[in-house]
Amino acid sequence: MKHPVFAANWKMNQAPADAEAFLRQFLAYYPKTQDRTVIFFPSALSLHTVTIALQDRSDIKVGVQNIHWEDHGAFTGENSASIARGAGARYTLVGHSERRHVFGETDEQAGKKVAAAVRAGLTPLFCVGETLAEREAGRTVDVVLRQLRAGVAEVDKAQLHTFLLAYEPVWAIGTGKTATPADASTVHMAIRQELRTLAGARGEGIPILYGGSVNRGNAGSLLAAPEVGGLLVGGASLEADGWASIVRN
Repeated sequence: MKHPVFAANWKMNQAPADAEAFLRQFLAYYPKTQDRTVIFFPSALSLHTVTIALQDRSDIKVGVQNIHWEDHGAFTGENSASIARGAGARYTLVGHSERRHVFGETDEQAGKKVAAAVRAGLTPLFCVGETLAEREAGRTVDVVLRQLRAGVAEVDKAQLHTFLLAYEPVWAIGTGKTATPADASTVHMAIRQELRTLAGARGEGIPILYGGSVNRGNAGSLLAAPEVGGLLVGGASLEADGWASIVRN
C-alpha cells in the first residue's frame, strides 16, 4: 500500500470549540507527512472551525458528511455541494450506511449526490456495504456491487479515478463487530474487479477504504490485508491520541 487514506467521520459530535481543542491535541501528536492522506469529516456547523485550524496543514484534508443532490433551491436544512466547497470542504461522504438505513437514502439518491459532488468539484468518498441479513443470505458481493454501480451511474466513468470508495458492512458499524482482514479483503477484491470493468486501468489506483468498528488495536491488521487502501473511522476518531495512533500505521 503506497499511500493509505485515513478518514475520520465525526458524525454528530464535536461542536466547534470541541473540534478546535481536538485538533490542537491531534496536531501535536501528528507531524506533517506526505506519505498518507488524512481527511476529517466534521459536522457541518464545525466545518469552518476545522478548516481554519488546518489551514497550514496541506497534508490534511476536510470534507462534509452529507450534501443534497440539487445545486440550489428550497431545501430547508440541506447543504449543496457548491455551498460545501465554498465553505472549505474538498471531499464529501456519500452513501454512508446511516444515510441509507437511518434516513432512508436510496441507491438512486446516492447516485445523484455523487453527480452533484463531481459538478461542484468535491471528491466523493462513496460508501457501500451490506446488512447482517444480506450477509447471512450470501448476498454481500451482489449488494455491494449493486450500490457501486448505482452510485456512479450518472457520472463519466473517466472521472472515477479521482474517487475514494469505502466498504463498511452495516453489521459492523458501531457494534464492536469487525470484518476480519480476510473478510474485508474478499469484498475489496470484488470491488476492485468491478472498478477495472468500469474504469479500465485507472480502476487500479482508486483507494478502497474499510470502515466498521475500526480501532487502534485492529487498524494495523486491516491495513495489511490485500486491497485495503485505508480506513474510514467513526468512534475511534473522536480521541486525539487514539486517532493519531491509527493514522501513524
